[in-house]
Amino acid sequence: MLRRSLLLVLATMVAAAPATAGGAAPPRTEVTVNTQLLEAARSGRAAEVSALLRAGADVNAADATGRTALTWAALGDHVAVARVLIAAGADPDRQDTQRNNALLVSGETGSVALLREVLRAHPDLTLTNRFGGTALIPAADRGHLAYVRELLNTTRIDVNHVNNLGWTALLEAVILGDGGHTHTEIVRELLAHGADPHVADREGVTPLEHARQRGYAGMVKLLQRTE
Repeated sequence: MLRRSLLLVLATMVAAAPATAGGAAPPRTEVTVNTQLLEAARSGRAAEVSALLRAGADVNAADATGRTALTWAALGDHVAVARVLIAAGADPDRQDTQRNNALLVSGETGSVALLREVLRAHPDLTLTNRFGGTALIPAADRGHLAYVRELLNTTRIDVNHVNNLGWTALLEAVILGDGGHTHTEIVRELLAHGADPHVADREGVTPLEHARQRGYAGMVKLLQRTE
């Protein structure tokens, strides 16, 4: 029993002892600071992110899935973290194994504030998510009206891009929307910025025909004006 107690004490002393001579703390390795950077970004700790960058962390470090600190910040809508990372030169275009990056994530979350930060880094607007869609398409189908307006008004994103399903943002706003005020206004915004209402799905069904089938009167009214 006494021997076990002594071993426990010795183990505690070894764990607490400094790893370098003179009592100095052991230096943090590049792997350590990069891992800490990713965790701080994921948790929204902007001050810690800034400190880790000053300590030598790689602003474009990624985890095992290829997800960077900037993408983690976007997933958590940590705007202040994104601002710090972008100011430090973070690459907004790096995609993880799920094809996510900060801009594409913001299209799903609908965060206008995050979008504005990412646009400061001049992202590639043509990059697509796992469904082959640009940031505009998920924003349109999920009803992120303010985001759609911001993206259309401040960039030259391709409003008629077709994803892997054969759908444009306009088709998704009709097919996956609920026909209510928000999605109807998204249809209005898309049309005002050059969305082609004659681009049909793979079965040849146009946005107007989809709107009629679903009884979306407001959308039908808007789309009929383009006939």
